[in-house]
Amino acid sequence: MPIFIDSSKIEEIEKYNKLGILRGVTTNPTIMMKDGLTGGIEGIKKRSIEIAKIVHPYPVSVEVMNNDKEGMIQQAIEFSKWADNINIKIPIHGPNGELDNLEVIHELENKHNVRINVTAMMSAQQCFLAALAGATYVSIFGGRINNMGFNSIKEIKKLRKLIDEFDLETKIIVGSTREVLNVVEWIEAGAHIVTTTPKLVEGMIIHPYTKETVQMFLNDAKNLEKALNQ
Repeated sequence: MPIFIDSSKIEEIEKYNKLGILRGVTTNPTIMMKDGLTGGIEGIKKRSIEIAKIVHPYPVSVEVMNNDKEGMIQQAIEFSKWADNINIKIPIHGPNGELDNLEVIHELENKHNVRINVTAMMSAQQCFLAALAGATYVSIFGGRINNMGFNSIKEIKKLRKLIDEFDLETKIIVGSTREVLNVVEWIEAGAHIVTTTPKLVEGMIIHPYTKETVQMFLNDAKNLEKALNQ
């Protein structure tokens, strides 16, 4: 399941899904606002259901909208019912370091059978604890780690070693992708999944030398055709 796309735009998701390369979609309130989504919770519900239908059976991550313990549980259960391939994003902790989120993650996974993608993590140790709590996915923000002056590849390798050694079923998602290079290097480092923007997916496909080579083939084919018709 190597590539998820960060988007809530239907046309983008349909475009890349038709290429056969997507294995999931991730969203959050920031992405949805940037993509111009309106209509509050009902707008999010409608769009999430539409996305889930397009990429089914692959997963779609939808994020809770608050950091209140009971509110997160209620929203997670509600959102997860929108489609059977929707999982729920919950940050590792609150804005002031509140620890309720891990309790919420554990309860949702084990009591309510809701698949959780724990997000906003910057270290292997955070992800390891989220995995122990039972998270289906742990999302480490590779680009932000690099921006802070640390090496995201080292964190991914440490995390994958821990996941494998303790035989945890959690899948590692690496996000906050900044460069085309990140996608393959993070998968090679041990990520199960890298989530990236449509622009970077296009950058993975299109190469200037490939364009030049294809044009050469077309020109030579035309010249060959002319020669054969003389």
